Amino acid sequence: MGEPSSREHRVVNIRRVNPESLPPGRGFTHAVVADGRVYLSGQTALDRSGRIVAGDVVAQFEQALGNLVEALNAAGGHPDQLVTLTVYVVDLDGYQARLRDIGDVWRRLVGNEYPAMAAVGVSRLWDVEALVEVQGVAVLDGGTG
Repeated sequence: MGEPSSREHRVVNIRRVNPESLPPGRGFTHAVVADGRVYLSGQTALDRSGRIVAGDVVAQFEQALGNLVEALNAAGGHPDQLVTLTVYVVDLDGYQARLRDIGDVWRRLVGNEYPAMAAVGVSRLWDVEALVEVQGVAVLDGGTG
């Protein structure tokens, strides 16, 4: 009796969040809240007008991470609730060379704790001018969406 049949499924409360402070998602939702988790779409260094900010990988990381935190806040979460983050980088050597500066940005926007993380080198990102993209998952307090 304990196993549900293949026709049964658990109803999940899903909430899609697209903050007005971020450029509109083109074919994606900025954050999806489900079962106490916030799934955060990949964020590049797009400013409010939808253009990639000028600057190097540190400036772009700051904007991309700021966008991710903005989506998380709009979904009812906080940066200290991030449990995983993936960083996609066009120039992994350049990213590694600037880790100290990137760490400063992290501490200013998120704090001193780090989630489980991965950095992945890629040949390019959706926005051709983008040097970095960040994507993550957070768990809300109480585990409810």
